[in-house]
Amino acid sequence: MSAAISILVTILFVVVVLYLVQKLPIDSRMKQMAQIVILIVGAVSLLRSLGVF
Repeated sequence: MSAAISILVTILFVVVVLYLVQKLPIDSRMKQMAQIVILIVGAVSLLRSLGVF
């Protein structure tokens, strides 16, 4: 049960942060790089909560 909550919180956090990055007044190249970093960090966090790492 704890792992499911952790996965849900991680996904929600990634979605919210990606939404907030879209609202930033920066050029599209920087937004794209920020989105890639957020997705990588989110994927690593999901893998950790699943017990892969």
